[in-house]
Amino acid sequence: MQQVLVQEQSKRRFGLVDIFVLLFAFGLLSFLLTFGKDMRAPFFPGQTMQLDLNQALLPYYAGRSLVRMFLAYGLALLFTFVYARVAAYRPQARLVMLPMLDILQSIPVLGFLSVSVTGLIRLFPGSIIGPELAAIFAIFTGQAWNMTFSFYYSLSSIPKEFNEVAAMTRISAWERFAKLEVPYGMIGLVWNSMMSFGGGWFFLAASEAITVLGTNIRLPGLGSYMATAITQGNMQAIYASIFTMIGVILLVDQLFWRPLVAWSQKYKLEQSEGEAAESWFLNLLRKSLLVGQINKLTAKQVNNAATRFRRAQVGINKSRSTYRANAQRVVTWGLILGLLYVAGKYVVVGINLVLQLKGSELLTPLGYGTLTFLRVLCSTALATLWTVPVGVAIGLNPKMARLAQPVVQIAASFPANMIFPFVTLLYLNFQVNMGVGSIPLMMLGTQWYILFNVIAGASAIPNDLKEASLVLGLRNLDKWKKLILPSIFPFLVTGWVTASGGAWNASIVAEIVSWQSHSLVAPGLGSYITLATSEGNWAKIIWGIVIMALFVVLTNRLVWRKLYAVAQEKYSLG
Repeated sequence: MQQVLVQEQSKRRFGLVDIFVLLFAFGLLSFLLTFGKDMRAPFFPGQTMQLDLNQALLPYYAGRSLVRMFLAYGLALLFTFVYARVAAYRPQARLVMLPMLDILQSIPVLGFLSVSVTGLIRLFPGSIIGPELAAIFAIFTGQAWNMTFSFYYSLSSIPKEFNEVAAMTRISAWERFAKLEVPYGMIGLVWNSMMSFGGGWFFLAASEAITVLGTNIRLPGLGSYMATAITQGNMQAIYASIFTMIGVILLVDQLFWRPLVAWSQKYKLEQSEGEAAESWFLNLLRKSLLVGQINKLTAKQVNNAATRFRRAQVGINKSRSTYRANAQRVVTWGLILGLLYVAGKYVVVGINLVLQLKGSELLTPLGYGTLTFLRVLCSTALATLWTVPVGVAIGLNPKMARLAQPVVQIAASFPANMIFPFVTLLYLNFQVNMGVGSIPLMMLGTQWYILFNVIAGASAIPNDLKEASLVLGLRNLDKWKKLILPSIFPFLVTGWVTASGGAWNASIVAEIVSWQSHSLVAPGLGSYITLATSEGNWAKIIWGIVIMALFVVLTNRLVWRKLYAVAQEKYSLG
């Protein structure tokens, strides 16, 4: 097989495919240079920024949004690799890092935005770079937690045999990361990245249309265009922005996600090959002489760097290694203590505000938290009922995956809160109780976390096990009990963790919705925080967020972590 690939590569000639690659690369570079130039535009606090709703500008706005999305995704990927590895391999640090991740996941994106905008505007005075970085950071907070949970669980479930082989061969930390950790977690990471990228679209309007401290910022982008069109009631512009968003999602799916899904299939743990996912764009790139040469050169440089690094490590004596290990510990704990110190300053301020609340005002959010907790469980359970069979069907059938993937991408990426007013009107007409009606609204934004993880789990089932199930004559219920459910269970738990965290976050907008002068409110922690925000009552806002974080951390510790321990012990494919 390798000889055939070598012969095919040697027969490559410069042709139309390479011309297409060059034109695509130059076009992308030209746009990035234009984007970089526009980021140097002047900006001053209090300045009113208007957005032109001319539909001819939509391609440019879509490009600006895409650049922000991919910059945020790159930042989220870097955060994922660093945070997940430290949490997975440092037991003492993990005691702090995992609860911190639970808390960060439960904080609404708008909470991060209100803090980052003011700080970054002061850091880059007189420049639009501050608001641009704030928008990128806000999108990052909608992407990072799901990816980090996925990669952490992949690292935690690496089979013992693989770890023993890595220890015996004494591979470097970089080689372990590149040759064991990333490949083992690749399929789950790709599908969770797709979900996280979709989550970025969900928060795009809030990230690009920023209102803070009396400053109304409208960054050029698809999200701010949509927000401005809604504010002005321009239905033609709203429809144009929706169709543009769908077109961009399909384009990104074809040129980025589908090639990644097809490429990641080579990391499946199997000895016999089944029907693999395909990508026309990936096949096109594989025919390119330029791409082939770039891949060779990159691989050679990385291998040379890894070899030099490993040789340098061999010359380090034991005492030096001990010194470096201690230094790493000092740096790690220094960073953790620094973060705790900074967080502690805000905690003191928050405690002083919360102490202003009376006894009944302190207890009320606990009751509201219980109601929201029950809705989170119901929304997660109902989402599981349909996402498991659908996700398994897509993950086990590459042909169906090719058709369903863009549809799922559009559904997961479309801002669900845009349809909330129409749902409100429906609830008003049929007099639906908002305590129950808020559950489907939560599901609209969180069910996709479960679906994408189930698809990833089904896609990762080795073909060897599928063939074995056929030989054993497993059918229907037996196949589900003995093959499918055990195989997808670790991925399903990851989906439950991120979906429940997302449901808590979504309760902010799902428990209180409006249509013209009518408002429907469900008693719960989400509506409590929303109403406190509209009143500007910081004591209630902080106490509500603390209660929400407490519920999320306790649920993850007492429910989801225990389920994942079961998944590691009984259902690991390794």
